[in-house]
Amino acid sequence: MIKINSLQYNAGRDPQVYRRVAGQPFRIQVIVAGAGSAQITLADEKGASLVQGDVPAPGTFSHELTFAKPGVRIVTITAQQADRSESRDVRLDVMAHAWVG
Repeated sequence: MIKINSLQYNAGRDPQVYRRVAGQPFRIQVIVAGAGSAQITLADEKGASLVQGDVPAPGTFSHELTFAKPGVRIVTITAQQADRSESRDVRLDVMAHAWVG
């Protein structure tokens, strides 16, 4: 399971709930089930690794990403555990300024 800003990630949900202002961090959590350990990798849309870490299963991997400029970012989250691997793309919207009103 993936959580962004403490909300379970759902691609069908209004992206407004996940948006952040430039300079404000996105808190990404990957909850891993099973036994042993899992390797978690966050990569940008070009495939470059942003962060990598190991988490004992069951457990939670947590990391904060901050972007200095506004725009839409696609981050691929990959979890590898023994002979299993699962990847999911998440959309992170970075706004230039906070909504007024």
